[in-house]
Amino acid sequence: MAHTCENCKFRAQYDKNPKSLLGRFWRWHINFCPGWKAFFSSQSEEKKAELREKYDFTKN
Repeated sequence: MAHTCENCKFRAQYDKNPKSLLGRFWRWHINFCPGWKAFFSSQSEEKKAELREKYDFTKN
């Protein structure tokens, strides 16, 4: 199953400007998004650690 999270425009907006409205929306959204959960779970432990740090993501 292909995940679009890697190329998500909202995620790109967060990466560009985390304090923007779309960036903040995306960050809030990943707390319950089933697509993000599937994408995150499919990553290696190293990649999960990077994502956790980069996005201050503590779920899963």
